[in-house]
Amino acid sequence: MTAIAIPLAEPGPLTQARWAVSDTLTITRRNLLVWIRVPAYIAFTVIQPVIFVLMFRYVFGGAINVPGVPGGYVNFLIPGIIAQTAAFATFGTAIALAAELQKGVIDRLRSMPMARSAVLAGRLTADTIRMTVTILIVLGVGYAVGFRFQNGFWPAVGMIVLAIVFGVAICCIAAFTGLAIGDEESVQAFGLIWLFPLVFLSSAFVPIDTMPGWLQAFAKANPITVITGALRALCLGGPTTRPALEAVAWLAGLLAVTIPAAIARYRHATST
Repeated sequence: MTAIAIPLAEPGPLTQARWAVSDTLTITRRNLLVWIRVPAYIAFTVIQPVIFVLMFRYVFGGAINVPGVPGGYVNFLIPGIIAQTAAFATFGTAIALAAELQKGVIDRLRSMPMARSAVLAGRLTADTIRMTVTILIVLGVGYAVGFRFQNGFWPAVGMIVLAIVFGVAICCIAAFTGLAIGDEESVQAFGLIWLFPLVFLSSAFVPIDTMPGWLQAFAKANPITVITGALRALCLGGPTTRPALEAVAWLAGLLAVTIPAAIARYRHATST
């Protein structure tokens, strides 16, 4: 008796989307468990920004004058620390993807019956959650050392959301570099080369007008200066429309470039 093969129906778009979301959440949970169970990850992502808050607040705060800022230097500092936290939190994205690519973890995950996008989407989702938790911790420490929102509840929420979106954009850059370089140590060195100067040569920690004239032009054009300016406007009050629109324009441009670049690099890395 001859067996008759019955062709299976192709799952519809909604079913495929539901499977992709489920797979992404599974990978997200895996990445968050790794973060919780490895003390080094917690130290880098949580303790480091807290150290920056305390160090700048109590070591440099008395020497940096910020006239016109309500609440003094601590209120000037915390939005900059939040921007720095959103940027530095993405450092782990590049390192983790490079390590998993180098060790063949991504290939093993891709060999499973799961959505191809789940590995990258799960990594970005987990790192966004991790970054959000870190930002909230930094705000809590900021409140403990004297920081206060001056502009009401909803601008404060807008400040946090803007910082998270900025972090997602930098996460996509980190994902691209981690997959492109593919070596954990090289990714760490590369991150130090471009990320640290970008953060410190901005208005995150000091007013731009205290810098040498030749450096002010770069600092003003620095996207972290633009984002920090919008965070401060939402936090401290005053004109907010123009800083917010400039920040949104920067973020829209970054996301329009970085998301397709990260996806293309991921497809290339998993197809070779």
